[in-house]
Amino acid sequence: MRHTQLRAFHAVAFAGSVTAAAHQLNVSQPTLTMQIRSLEEEYAVELFVRTGGRLRLTDAGRQLQAITRRLFAQEAEARHFLTESRELRTGHLRVGAVGPFHATEMLVAFHARYPEIGISVSVGNSQVVLQNLLDFRTDVAVLAHFEEDSRLWVSEYSKDAIVAFGRKDHPLFSRRRKGMCLRELHGQPMVAREHGSNTRRASDAAMAAEGVVPHIVMEIGSREAVREAVASGVGFGFVSRAEYVADRRITSLPIVDAEIYNYARIVCLQDRRNARMISAFIDTVRST
Repeated sequence: MRHTQLRAFHAVAFAGSVTAAAHQLNVSQPTLTMQIRSLEEEYAVELFVRTGGRLRLTDAGRQLQAITRRLFAQEAEARHFLTESRELRTGHLRVGAVGPFHATEMLVAFHARYPEIGISVSVGNSQVVLQNLLDFRTDVAVLAHFEEDSRLWVSEYSKDAIVAFGRKDHPLFSRRRKGMCLRELHGQPMVAREHGSNTRRASDAAMAAEGVVPHIVMEIGSREAVREAVASGVGFGFVSRAEYVADRRITSLPIVDAEIYNYARIVCLQDRRNARMISAFIDTVRST
């Protein structure tokens, strides 16, 4: 078994096709095909099922992919370590975040301290961001909610109240008042975030505890799109107070009879906590 064979398999497994993998690795398609075929023949194992011009991983292929994911993540970490040893003057930090607000604060501070480090950010709900971290697709995550996991190192960054918001001519939001009770939302049309969103998880739990059941008209996987739907009069919504964007069409009210919070937590893999770039990011955030 040669490294080039594993690299060929890994690239094709993730790209889903020989053509895309060959482009990524800058090698010819026949070369990749030959390397994978020789690996299969050498160990008498079928890694891909070839049907209708498409490649699908077999059970053995999926198990090998789990191994090569770790293998090439460690190889990438070795490259990072050698790069980072040059006083963090070059390199790339990959960050996953459930929202742009707190992540932007952190990244601005990190960039000010290490201006030559490249930064890329991928945004998704808590489930997606956590999975990307566990799959080594990101180095650090800014998460709102997660289940206890011994593989993770976690530090709390902030705690923000979740508020209800609605169109200014909505009966519940048009009156001058300092807040609202959850029971007022029972049966009201609601624009909800998707399942997997911490805002959805926290608000659902609070309403369930009070026996409040809103009429969910829409489920949308974007806080910006939720805001537009609410502003259009579809129904009320929930949002973190820190991420509420003022708009002449809408207004927000705090919940006075329940504590509903969004959290921002810095998360990385325990095994990578001391990697220099990750450690530098955490130290920067803590100092701010």
